[in-house]
Amino acid sequence: MSVEPADPLPAETHHLDSESRADGGHADHKAELRLWLRLLTCTTMIETEIRRRMRDRFDITLPRFDLMAQLERVPEGMTLGELSRRMMVSNGNVTGLVDRLVAEGLLQRRQSDTDRRAHYVSLTDAGHRAFVAMAAEHEDWVADLFADLAPGEVGKLMSLLGAAKRSVGRSIQNAVET
Repeated sequence: MSVEPADPLPAETHHLDSESRADGGHADHKAELRLWLRLLTCTTMIETEIRRRMRDRFDITLPRFDLMAQLERVPEGMTLGELSRRMMVSNGNVTGLVDRLVAEGLLQRRQSDTDRRAHYVSLTDAGHRAFVAMAAEHEDWVADLFADLAPGEVGKLMSLLGAAKRSVGRSIQNAVET
């Protein structure tokens, strides 16, 4: 399997593109490193654009949207610790996000019936409505970003990324076992 050289990017994104810098015609870079950099570059480009659209359209940050997405999946709510684990961020980060969303009327807090130290947070009705609107546009934005890929290409890419994920998982497991 051959690895294609990096696709040229618009000049305004080129300074952020590690893949293009690494590719630069140097034979000493392994294909796996170029693959990693291409994945990272794509992820960074997509995340940057989604962040921009979230900010411009809804005046919300991606972490706030992600927190609301977690709560949308569990309508009865979660503790801050559960949110922290699911989002893979510190309790302090979650607390700050929750405080802002509560102040905006998008979340509500309630004390646990069984543990006075624990508080549950959940979406308010306004938070649910706002999230549904944001999620619908988010889905459209992602589809737009991948619009130039044919359905067969999307399927092939999903399959290849699945194989890559399994390879990474095996490598991590092997590292843990040794």
